[in-house]
Amino acid sequence: MTTSSGSRVRAAADRTWLFFWEEAVQDWQSGREEQRRVNFSEYVVRSLRAAREGVGREAGTVASMRFLHRVPLQEGGVEGLPGRYIAEHHTLTLFGLHQHAASEPVHRRGAGLGGACLLLRGSGVMAESAVERRLVAAATAQDLDELVQHLQRLVPLLRQAGIGLDYTRLFGELARWDGPGRNRVLRSWGLQYTDPGAPGEAGEELDARERAAYWVTFDPGGADAGAELAALRSGTGREPGTVAAMWPFHRTRMASEWRNKGSLTRDLAAEHTALTLFARHQQSHSRPMHVGGNSPGTAAGLLAAKAAGGSEGRAGTAALERRFGVLLTSADADELAMHLRSFVPLLSQAGVGLDYDLLRAALRSWDDPRRPDAATEWRRRWDRDFHIAATS
Repeated sequence: MTTSSGSRVRAAADRTWLFFWEEAVQDWQSGREEQRRVNFSEYVVRSLRAAREGVGREAGTVASMRFLHRVPLQEGGVEGLPGRYIAEHHTLTLFGLHQHAASEPVHRRGAGLGGACLLLRGSGVMAESAVERRLVAAATAQDLDELVQHLQRLVPLLRQAGIGLDYTRLFGELARWDGPGRNRVLRSWGLQYTDPGAPGEAGEELDARERAAYWVTFDPGGADAGAELAALRSGTGREPGTVAAMWPFHRTRMASEWRNKGSLTRDLAAEHTALTLFARHQQSHSRPMHVGGNSPGTAAGLLAAKAAGGSEGRAGTAALERRFGVLLTSADADELAMHLRSFVPLLSQAGVGLDYDLLRAALRSWDDPRRPDAATEWRRRWDRDFHIAATS
């Protein structure tokens, strides 16, 4: 399929044209429907061969690939190639690798990279930990070229397992990788990969422990405990859902549509903050620092009681009470998280635990416009908890 540059520009505006990988699917489907053949036409086979010739080569320099492009080159040829043209070049080469020797189309609408890796993890083609390492390596690529190198090693594994990928979606993700859209791409991959399924699915009781919050199941004596906590601490101050090292520890549920879009929800943001705080709190402790029932008010009250019995006496208690009062005045969840980041190390130093289920709930609802009284309710409860614990 070839078009003039003028018609391509017009088509790009309303997206009436098809990318090559979309053409390949249409070609295969028409052959099946007309019972002429059960595989791809000679045109598609030749085009796939041309796409593979571009692996590892610079966009715009592979003559055999030029007729596969649907993103138009601007005047001036290959000098100053548009980012979308470069992204399409890489997408074509990856599709060529993935489709090679596969009997059915591997371009499948709606199949994101994170979801594909989740399927690969359960396919038995390779160890689960190896799949995770490959996805994390791709997600931490510093630029588009490095990302493509990782994907070139990943897509043949997807082909081997019979797992498809939405190449139109991947094209958009590659086009955004070196720009401000990367975080949304990362979040969508992570959310798809950690998808625990919809509530009420079969087997819910069997894997309830796996779906429980990380701090609930954390084993301080586990062989990987230190590495896991370090991975969680690396997310401090970073955008929720974009830290690949944290992906295995997320348990947030959300609708598949939101996962695919990489939506930043209140639930995800609250869990992210709670995970990073727990990792700082748990560090160097041999017993769990997640303690049910210990609200920030209770924990601060226990600290105040300890301070009262220490060398600073009443002055230490008053200082802690002022600090806790500032925390209570947080205007939104971000400010609350900021104060908690300076409060949790004090708890860790004193060996005082905190209820992270409760903390996540507070972070989730503190400034939720659908619950305008939530922050007031939390403040009242924590203030009461503080005075009870400080005077008991």
